[in-house]
Amino acid sequence: MRRPLRSTRSLLAACACAAAFAGVAIAPATHAAPPITVTSKTPTSGPIKYTVKVASKAFGNLQETRTISSGQTDDFNWKTASTAGATPVPEQCPGYMSLALDANGALARQISVRLAPIVADDGTATVQMSVQASVPKGRATTVKTGGKTLQCPQVTAMSQVVRFTMPTTGAAKTVALNDGTRVTVSAKR
Repeated sequence: MRRPLRSTRSLLAACACAAAFAGVAIAPATHAAPPITVTSKTPTSGPIKYTVKVASKAFGNLQETRTISSGQTDDFNWKTASTAGATPVPEQCPGYMSLALDANGALARQISVRLAPIVADDGTATVQMSVQASVPKGRATTVKTGGKTLQCPQVTAMSQVVRFTMPTTGAAKTVALNDGTRVTVSAKR
């Protein structure tokens, strides 16, 4: 009779283990993830359309619109013909690789505006704007390099970083740079 008792105990222990295992295996399936709530509200850090307008005697009047998310940067770049006409640049001129040249190798006006906005919960953007520009200036100068006499153009360069806050509701913010260039930035969702 002892054997049936052992068999009963073994059977009960096996059932208890199976029930415990089945309970553990089933338990995760009974706990579902919370439902996803979809709202129509746009997050404050979502993509925003930024329009940059440049008004400058030296660099001309330029405008472009880009979509930028909070925490990202984007460059607005323009290269236009010089108002003084095509100014060829010999490759041996000092700083040749850093000059803004058109497809024909002539000196061009160039301006680059980099925007780096961070949008707060209230929709206000804190913007860092970096502006770099170069433009041909006056007559070429005589330069001696490698035993040769060259006519190399003079270039006026400008670089400035400005920080400001602005709403993202479509209102515009105008910044006057040191050289008199006016940059207007507007932001709209």
